[in-house]
Amino acid sequence: MAHSKTYHIGGMDCANCAREVETGVGKLDGVQAVRVDFATSKMHLDGDVPFETLRQRVEALGKTIENDEAVGTRYIVSLQSQSGGVSGFIRYLLARDETRLAVIGGAVLVLALLGALLGLSAPVVDALYIAATLIAGYPVARSGLRTLVINRDFNINLLMTIAAVGAILIHETAEAATVIFLFAVGEALEGYTADRARNSLRSLMELAPAQAVRLTPMPSIPPAASGSLISLDAIPLAPASDKKPMHEEVVPVEALRIGDTILVKPGERIPMDGEVTAGESGVNQAPITGESIPVHKNIGAEVYAGTINGDGALEIRVTRLAADNTLSRIIRLVEEAQGVRAPSQRIIDRFARYYTPGVVVAALLVAFGPPLLFNAPFYDVPGVTQGWLYRALELLVIACPCSLVISTPVTIISAITAAARRGVLIKGGAYLEALGEVKAVAFDKTGTLTRGQPVVTQARSVDCESGETCDQCDDVLALAAAVEKRSAHPLAQAIVRAAEERDLQTQYTPAESVTVLSGRGVQGRVNGKTVTVGSHSLFEREHPHTQDLCDLIDAAEARGQTTMLLCDGDRVRGFISVADQPRADSRDVVQELRALGLHTVMLTGDNQAVADAIAREVGVTDARANLLPADKVDAVQALQRDYGAVAMVGDGVNDTPALAAASVGVAMGGAGSAQALETADVALMADDLKQLPYAIRLSRFARGVIRQNITISLGVKLLFMLLAVAGFGSLWMAVFADMGMSLLVTLNGMRPLRVK
Repeated sequence: MAHSKTYHIGGMDCANCAREVETGVGKLDGVQAVRVDFATSKMHLDGDVPFETLRQRVEALGKTIENDEAVGTRYIVSLQSQSGGVSGFIRYLLARDETRLAVIGGAVLVLALLGALLGLSAPVVDALYIAATLIAGYPVARSGLRTLVINRDFNINLLMTIAAVGAILIHETAEAATVIFLFAVGEALEGYTADRARNSLRSLMELAPAQAVRLTPMPSIPPAASGSLISLDAIPLAPASDKKPMHEEVVPVEALRIGDTILVKPGERIPMDGEVTAGESGVNQAPITGESIPVHKNIGAEVYAGTINGDGALEIRVTRLAADNTLSRIIRLVEEAQGVRAPSQRIIDRFARYYTPGVVVAALLVAFGPPLLFNAPFYDVPGVTQGWLYRALELLVIACPCSLVISTPVTIISAITAAARRGVLIKGGAYLEALGEVKAVAFDKTGTLTRGQPVVTQARSVDCESGETCDQCDDVLALAAAVEKRSAHPLAQAIVRAAEERDLQTQYTPAESVTVLSGRGVQGRVNGKTVTVGSHSLFEREHPHTQDLCDLIDAAEARGQTTMLLCDGDRVRGFISVADQPRADSRDVVQELRALGLHTVMLTGDNQAVADAIAREVGVTDARANLLPADKVDAVQALQRDYGAVAMVGDGVNDTPALAAASVGVAMGGAGSAQALETADVALMADDLKQLPYAIRLSRFARGVIRQNITISLGVKLLFMLLAVAGFGSLWMAVFADMGMSLLVTLNGMRPLRVK
């Protein structure tokens, strides 16, 4: 039976490196499937292959390999000590064998230049240049030749090797050494910036502490044996309270088990998902959910690994293992998202597969075509013109596809990481691009545009004369709450909460003999009388009431409110209206989306009156009501026919069919719902709609950056190719053009990290 394993691949400087490793390892016996992600430096392999065999093949391709599990802790430590800037790049150069050789080759190149200035003989200077070329070029040539032998493929290293050898053959030793040195340093700089981009994602790993303070009950002191003495210093003093004394022990988070209790002191990061069992504090959840304001936590509240405790100590019961807590799931899903390639990335990868061999053919035609057909000079004619061999060598260098291939993945890494920092989990480059193409947004109503928790909007007594809340109105609410205390229905709980807010909960004793009238209301006995709370239709049949009361109820229902009437056993006393209130920010979010040119629509199972009322309050363009889950799927598909790409925003559970049918499914509250994290294309980790316009703007910005990178890469390469063929270029200029473009698109691709 084949096994699935994950390995960490080191030394991948560009996306082509990932393809080379993938191709080379895929040729080994026993490999059923292999995928190498440049963004995460991970190789996912299905099959039975000895690790030593894998190591030999990967190292033959110029890369390193380690078990992913063995990298984890050591990687976090190295990440914490890693610095950026020039000093960070110097350390990067000195940390790898091939880059150390580049540094040594550069030193020899400087000696050769000094020797030429000081008047050393030409053979000595040429020998130094050739030595510099061999030292700096050895890893380059080895990689190029091994890739050719193992994968039957041309890579940029082979092209540079051919260019350097050709330059030496035509006695351009200084240019050969300069080209190889600049290329090696440029590749190192490209790898360094790519690592910095990866680290922006992997820095999520630093959010959760590696250790936690576990609390365990202190062992009880055994009774002293007869005649023995007990030192008072050895007896732990009991606290003044009745709480059992606890022993504090610092342990790795991997050692914690579900049910363990941990202590988190003020200002510390919370190491595990759990439930607060003692203490209260404000917790900064921004690292996970993007919320800017600390959330108050007390006993029973849920907390997440990686969030920051405020000014109070918390005791927390662990509810998830370290490998399965919210932060670990986010890191895992974000890393997996890097492997979901965007359509533009797949197109470029296919293009690059045929582009490099095509460049070699074009270079051969440039080198031999004009000399054979038009008697043009093959070698340089000093002071007259460049030879066509030299021009062909320039073409090989300029045509390197590195900048083109890296243009998309770096942008996607940056955008997905930026979104994760704001509490928006985008499940891959394909969904990032799709979100930027959205033309319409469909919202579920309950729990998405509204709070999902009904509240009492009005309690009205038939005896009220002022039209505002009075003692008679409060009495109606208090009597209804006495009956509804026995019910778990959301509308009943809304009445009970409203009574508590007005301090009416003790005005009547809780009802006895409570009976639920299925779909119509509830009855119970209060102070010896049968009290009924029910729907308007029930009261129309069984409890006569005035037309004035009917008019008030009809007006409330026209505003989208649900009404319940109250009878105290003798007469109808009044009614209570309940409504699900829009979120405070729903209107602003909808207006922002409309300002982005998006059509907005609300899909709900409620009646049309309720839907229209909420739609007016939040400002959506259209509201479609009385929809079952299957009807919502049909509505989404109709929107796709009318507008094209559609995003569906819901709670990730009952809206799952519609989320799946949409071009992009966006789930609310991913931090509290494992199902939302797993099923949606995009998850808003906090229950916060405000992040949706940000995510759409970010995706549009990232798509624009990708287009910029592709256009600039192709445009600059075409320009320098024309200059090379026309005889106006040079090898060192070609290296600067190629490496400069790679660095430019990498830095440009990291701009989404700074999108506000």
